[in-house]
Amino acid sequence: MSIRHGLLALLERGPRYGSQLRTEFESRTGSTWPLNVGQVYTTLSRLERDGLVVQDDEDDQGHALYAITDAGRTELRSWFETPVDRSNPPRDELAIKLAMAVGAPGVDIRAVIQSQRHHTVKAMQDYTRLKAQSLSDVPANRDEVAWLLVLEQLIFQAEAEARWLDHCETRLVRLAEAAATDPEPETRTVGRAGSRIARAHSRR
Repeated sequence: MSIRHGLLALLERGPRYGSQLRTEFESRTGSTWPLNVGQVYTTLSRLERDGLVVQDDEDDQGHALYAITDAGRTELRSWFETPVDRSNPPRDELAIKLAMAVGAPGVDIRAVIQSQRHHTVKAMQDYTRLKAQSLSDVPANRDEVAWLLVLEQLIFQAEAEARWLDHCETRLVRLAEAAATDPEPETRTVGRAGSRIARAHSRR
């Protein structure tokens, strides 16, 4: 999640102070990606350094307000218009865990898969219940619509993960069955070598 661009998007609606930005960010995303005030102000400092925001006086309570600059608006437009890069996907802990579990001594990888599937399906059910609650009334404002979009992405992501886990288990079963019926490695090596020798003799 780009906190940098998320804050710029909120500032385009008008000047804001740090804790206000944090509250609106979490409201827009349903607290899926919680922020702390320190993160917000660190990001604001970098945006100010890069000329994308400026401090814009103070409000009645003495909070320092930040406003987006023209360069910030250009940066924000570019972010909205540029597809999210998938050529360098972020590390996925579950994929790494299963990759390391394959062949690891003493690890029942099917048990790992089943445990994760149970957790993933439960999360998907929880997200679905939240969606049903959100749709019990027509979304009343942009924050509710934004949260619904985030929630549906989480549901689709969980569904895809559950299907992938099913695929992993099926593949492992097939590999185990194939290994059980394959000849010993030495036999396969001799067999391949014998075939090559036979073909060489047949060419003479």
